[in-house]
Amino acid sequence: MEQLHAYWRMEYIEAPRLPASKRPFTDLPALGDDRAALIVHRSPLSYLMLNRYPYNPGHLLAIPFREVADIEELDPAERADLFDIIVFAKRLLRATIKPDAFNLGFNLGIASGGSIAHLHGHIVPRWNGDNNFMPVLGQTRVLPQALETIWEKLSAAAAVETKK
Repeated sequence: MEQLHAYWRMEYIEAPRLPASKRPFTDLPALGDDRAALIVHRSPLSYLMLNRYPYNPGHLLAIPFREVADIEELDPAERADLFDIIVFAKRLLRATIKPDAFNLGFNLGIASGGSIAHLHGHIVPRWNGDNNFMPVLGQTRVLPQALETIWEKLSAAAAVETKK
Protein backbone atom coordinates (compact mmCIF):
# COMPACT_ATOMS: atom_id res chain seq x y z
CA MET A 1 0.00 0.00 0.00
CA GLU A 2 1.25 3.47 -0.93
CA GLN A 3 1.24 6.06 1.85
CA LEU A 4 0.55 9.73 1.33
CA HIS A 5 2.32 12.14 3.66
CA ALA A 6 0.97 15.66 4.02
CA TYR A 7 2.47 16.80 7.31
CA TRP A 8 1.32 20.39 6.83
CA ARG A 9 -2.35 19.27 6.95
CA MET A 10 -2.32 19.01 10.76
CA GLU A 11 -1.82 22.77 11.02
CA TYR A 12 -4.91 23.20 8.80
CA ILE A 13 -6.96 20.64 10.75
CA GLU A 14 -6.16 22.27 14.10
CA ALA A 15 -6.64 25.87 12.92
CA PRO A 16 -9.62 27.78 14.35
CA ARG A 17 -12.60 27.89 11.98
CA LEU A 18 -14.55 30.95 11.00
CA PRO A 19 -18.12 30.87 12.26
CA ALA A 20 -20.55 29.23 9.85
CA SER A 21 -22.52 31.78 7.89
CA LYS A 22 -25.52 31.60 5.63
CA ARG A 23 -24.08 34.59 3.72
CA PRO A 24 -20.29 34.02 3.65
CA PHE A 25 -19.59 36.18 0.60
CA THR A 26 -21.29 39.14 2.29
CA ASP A 27 -19.90 38.48 5.77
CA LEU A 28 -16.25 37.72 4.92
CA PRO A 29 -15.35 41.19 3.54
CA ALA A 30 -16.82 42.75 6.69
CA LEU A 31 -14.52 40.74 9.02
CA GLY A 32 -11.78 43.33 8.76
CA ASP A 33 -9.13 40.60 8.43
CA ASP A 34 -8.43 39.79 4.78
CA ARG A 35 -5.90 37.09 5.73
CA ALA A 36 -8.47 35.19 7.83
CA ALA A 37 -11.08 35.70 5.10
CA LEU A 38 -8.54 34.66 2.42
CA ILE A 39 -9.29 37.85 0.48
CA VAL A 40 -6.39 38.51 -1.87
CA HIS A 41 -7.53 41.75 -3.52
CA ARG A 42 -10.38 44.27 -3.42
CA SER A 43 -11.58 46.49 -6.25
CA PRO A 44 -14.31 49.14 -5.91
CA LEU A 45 -17.23 46.76 -6.56
CA SER A 46 -15.87 43.22 -6.15
CA TYR A 47 -13.12 41.19 -4.53
CA LEU A 48 -10.93 38.12 -5.04
CA MET A 49 -10.56 35.39 -2.47
CA LEU A 50 -8.97 31.97 -2.35
CA ASN A 51 -11.47 29.15 -2.56
CA ARG A 52 -11.44 27.31 0.79
CA TYR A 53 -12.20 24.07 -1.07
CA PRO A 54 -10.03 24.47 -4.17
CA TYR A 55 -9.83 22.27 -7.24
CA ASN A 56 -6.19 23.31 -7.64
CA PRO A 57 -3.73 25.51 -5.73
CA GLY A 58 -4.51 29.17 -6.36
CA HIS A 59 -8.20 28.57 -7.18
CA LEU A 60 -9.69 32.05 -6.81
CA LEU A 61 -13.26 33.31 -6.56
CA ALA A 62 -14.29 36.67 -8.04
CA ILE A 63 -17.23 38.04 -6.05
CA PRO A 64 -19.26 41.24 -6.30
CA PHE A 65 -19.71 43.02 -2.97
CA ARG A 66 -23.43 43.46 -3.66
CA GLU A 67 -25.29 40.22 -3.09
CA VAL A 68 -26.96 39.05 -6.30
CA ALA A 69 -27.72 35.53 -7.53
CA ASP A 70 -27.25 35.98 -11.29
CA ILE A 71 -25.07 37.99 -13.66
CA GLU A 72 -28.20 39.61 -15.12
CA GLU A 73 -28.78 41.34 -11.77
CA LEU A 74 -25.47 43.24 -11.93
CA ASP A 75 -25.53 46.81 -13.19
CA PRO A 76 -23.10 47.74 -16.01
CA ALA A 77 -20.45 49.10 -13.61
CA GLU A 78 -20.58 45.93 -11.48
CA ARG A 79 -20.30 43.70 -14.57
CA ALA A 80 -17.30 45.66 -15.82
CA ASP A 81 -15.61 45.60 -12.41
CA LEU A 82 -16.21 41.86 -11.99
CA PHE A 83 -14.76 41.07 -15.41
CA ASP A 84 -11.80 43.38 -14.73
CA ILE A 85 -11.06 41.58 -11.46
CA ILE A 86 -11.20 38.21 -13.28
CA VAL A 87 -8.61 39.48 -15.77
CA PHE A 88 -6.56 40.81 -12.82
CA ALA A 89 -6.77 37.36 -11.17
CA LYS A 90 -5.56 35.62 -14.32
CA ARG A 91 -2.56 38.00 -14.60
CA LEU A 92 -1.83 37.60 -10.89
CA LEU A 93 -1.85 33.81 -11.03
CA ARG A 94 0.24 33.71 -14.20
CA ALA A 95 2.89 35.96 -12.58
CA THR A 96 3.03 34.17 -9.21
CA ILE A 97 2.38 30.46 -9.73
CA LYS A 98 2.81 30.16 -13.50
CA PRO A 99 0.00 27.80 -14.56
CA ASP A 100 -0.13 26.40 -18.09
CA ALA A 101 -3.82 27.27 -18.54
CA PHE A 102 -7.02 28.35 -16.76
CA ASN A 103 -10.62 27.28 -16.29
CA LEU A 104 -12.97 30.25 -15.82
CA GLY A 105 -16.64 29.88 -15.02
CA PHE A 106 -19.83 30.59 -13.10
CA ASN A 107 -22.33 28.12 -11.60
CA LEU A 108 -25.69 29.85 -12.00
CA GLY A 109 -28.42 28.10 -10.02
CA ILE A 110 -28.46 25.11 -7.72
CA ALA A 111 -28.86 22.60 -10.57
CA SER A 112 -25.53 23.82 -12.02
CA GLY A 113 -23.65 22.97 -8.83
CA GLY A 114 -23.86 26.41 -7.27
CA SER A 115 -23.92 25.85 -3.51
CA ILE A 116 -23.97 29.54 -2.52
CA ALA A 117 -26.62 31.82 -4.03
CA HIS A 118 -24.30 34.87 -4.01
CA LEU A 119 -22.87 35.18 -7.54
CA HIS A 120 -19.21 34.25 -7.83
CA GLY A 121 -16.85 33.34 -10.65
CA HIS A 122 -14.14 30.69 -10.50
CA ILE A 123 -10.59 31.24 -11.76
CA VAL A 124 -8.86 27.85 -11.64
CA PRO A 125 -5.18 27.59 -12.59
CA ARG A 126 -4.32 24.42 -14.50
CA TRP A 127 -1.04 22.66 -15.26
CA ASN A 128 -0.30 19.98 -17.81
CA GLY A 129 -0.77 16.68 -15.98
CA ASP A 130 -2.37 18.22 -12.87
CA ASN A 131 -5.26 15.76 -12.84
CA ASN A 132 -4.22 12.31 -11.71
CA PHE A 133 -6.03 9.22 -10.45
CA MET A 134 -6.77 10.62 -6.97
CA PRO A 135 -9.91 12.66 -7.80
CA VAL A 136 -11.19 10.00 -10.19
CA LEU A 137 -10.66 6.83 -8.13
CA GLY A 138 -10.07 8.06 -4.62
CA GLN A 139 -12.49 11.00 -4.60
CA THR A 140 -9.58 12.93 -3.08
CA ARG A 141 -7.75 16.05 -4.18
CA VAL A 142 -4.06 16.38 -3.43
CA LEU A 143 -3.01 20.01 -3.05
CA PRO A 144 0.74 20.60 -2.86
CA GLN A 145 0.54 23.95 -1.06
CA ALA A 146 -1.31 25.26 2.01
CA LEU A 147 -3.96 27.98 1.55
CA GLU A 148 -2.07 30.35 3.87
CA THR A 149 1.12 30.03 1.82
CA ILE A 150 -0.61 30.73 -1.48
CA TRP A 151 -2.52 33.63 0.15
CA GLU A 152 0.78 35.24 1.16
CA LYS A 153 2.16 34.96 -2.37
CA LEU A 154 -0.96 36.23 -4.11
CA SER A 155 -1.77 39.09 -1.73
CA ALA A 156 1.82 40.38 -1.90
CA ALA A 157 1.78 40.21 -5.71
CA ALA A 158 -1.67 41.85 -5.84
CA ALA A 159 -0.41 44.78 -3.76
CA VAL A 160 2.50 45.27 -6.17
CA GLU A 161 0.27 44.90 -9.25
CA THR A 162 -2.25 47.42 -7.89
CA LYS A 163 0.47 50.08 -7.51
CA LYS A 164 1.44 49.81 -11.21
